[in-house]
Amino acid sequence: MCVSPFPQQPQTFYSSTVVILSPQLTIYLGKRDFIDNMGNVEPVDGVVLVDPAIVQGKKVFVSLTCVFRYGQEDIDVIGLAFRRDLFFSRVQVYPPADKPESLTLLQESLLKKLGKNAYPFFFTTCGVDFEVKAFSTENVEERIHRRNSARLLIRKVQYAPEEPGPQPCAETTWQFFMSNKPLHLKACLSKEVYYHGEPIPVTVTINNSTEKTVKKIKVQVEQVTNVVLYSSDFYTKVVASEEAREKVQPNSSLTKTLTLLPLLANNRETREIALDGKLKDEDTNLASSTIIKDGIDKTVMGILVSYKIKVKLTVPG
Repeated sequence: MCVSPFPQQPQTFYSSTVVILSPQLTIYLGKRDFIDNMGNVEPVDGVVLVDPAIVQGKKVFVSLTCVFRYGQEDIDVIGLAFRRDLFFSRVQVYPPADKPESLTLLQESLLKKLGKNAYPFFFTTCGVDFEVKAFSTENVEERIHRRNSARLLIRKVQYAPEEPGPQPCAETTWQFFMSNKPLHLKACLSKEVYYHGEPIPVTVTINNSTEKTVKKIKVQVEQVTNVVLYSSDFYTKVVASEEAREKVQPNSSLTKTLTLLPLLANNRETREIALDGKLKDEDTNLASSTIIKDGIDKTVMGILVSYKIKVKLTVPG
């Protein structure tokens, strides 16, 4: 239901995307967010600037790792690994093992700007949270020291479907004891996909043919998070809620539209909710719905997020 919006025209931000953790190596990327449109995933392309005088005959590699992390990284009281690498790829960039078949426009621009000691790399992505790392070593099996590496976290994000789906509607009927006629409830959304910060109008229709009074109508958005990689844990949290003041008397009907606005700003104190970044970052939102392509193993996604609208009616006695 909630999917992140289409980004604007991509740009190259040298100051925000360059990470220098070592005097030997500098990583250049054009952006941090890479789009998964279900048909294919944008490749991760960039350039590594190498200082041959400092590297001194070592080889330089660039790796792309998809990391799933569950809970705090420093907690390991029963020997359970809270981190798992779902995807790993590595290429040697210096000395160049193979000449690249082609360069992207970003790489061509960076190579002209950075000179002969810059080397391109190219990955196709696959999962949850990605780390691009460049490191120099004599043997790739050795432990990589922090001073010999530079790394950068990137994200893989999904586009909302271009073609809208059918208008979501759901309905149900209750038959009360000692009552010959039912209570009927129907709820409809205006469309299938909503973007971050966009209000969600929910139209509720109640046909009360019983002798009872509907005293309260409550509509809420629930975020459902499924941790599929470890134990299929489910976490359901209310992220937006509204109530109608109207009562539905016996043998009467009511149609009412309530507008919900699920925002991280209103849920900062809520625990166990899924986000698309760190809580302290300004551009972080509630996690977007996970779109799963047919035939894809769900475990490689690590965490699945979905949203549902729930309507509650309070009928005494």
